[in-house]
Amino acid sequence: MTPTLLAALTAARAAKKPVVLATRLDDGTQALLAEDGTHGASLPEALVHQALAALADDESRTVEHEGVRWFLHAHNPPQRLVIVGAVHVAQALVPMALPLGFGITVIDPRRAFATADRFPGVTVSSDWPDEAMDALGPDRRTAIVTLTHDPKLDDPALDRALKSDAYYIGALGSRKTHAARLARLTALGHGPASLARIRGPVGLAIEATTAPEIALSILAEIVAVRRGAALVAQVAGAAA
Repeated sequence: MTPTLLAALTAARAAKKPVVLATRLDDGTQALLAEDGTHGASLPEALVHQALAALADDESRTVEHEGVRWFLHAHNPPQRLVIVGAVHVAQALVPMALPLGFGITVIDPRRAFATADRFPGVTVSSDWPDEAMDALGPDRRTAIVTLTHDPKLDDPALDRALKSDAYYIGALGSRKTHAARLARLTALGHGPASLARIRGPVGLAIEATTAPEIALSILAEIVAVRRGAALVAQVAGAAA
């Protein structure tokens, strides 16, 4: 790898910019392909499509183009899960999400709840949700879930989430609670298209009642959205 290419790859990873390092296996020729299709060396269009597919699938692979084999190394920023509310559902959700490779942050300014003892192995923030979200800078590989039922905590987090590129935004609560939530967020300046990004009641409609069941429904919905699965419209909320 040339110093210029190494510097570009290092810079892209530091900036959390998705890129593919394409290496021609017969002679080691390399090119760095960005998500928007720009690259530092001329690549055949068909190879560009395959590289972007590897990036979208989050999976490196070896492909063949016109008899030549290429290794497409996908460099994606880490998947992140931001949970607002250090509650029982969060305690069930965190250990389920960890094996899936999420970098997890639990946010709750109530210090009695937001402790390392209750959430071992993940980042715990006792900042106010808006401040914590500003510091985290959610991107399009970030899922955000609010669980507190407290507008003072959930609303600022959702406000910031809607202004971000987060691919998943979910909020715990009944349909009545969610309707009131949408009214408050409308007053903050969010329009219908923006508000439609919030999945509320959060989670797949599996008639979940216990904290682990609700956590399961939430995580399943996050994975489904991440993978582009077709989801049936909610018939009932995951939780009241």
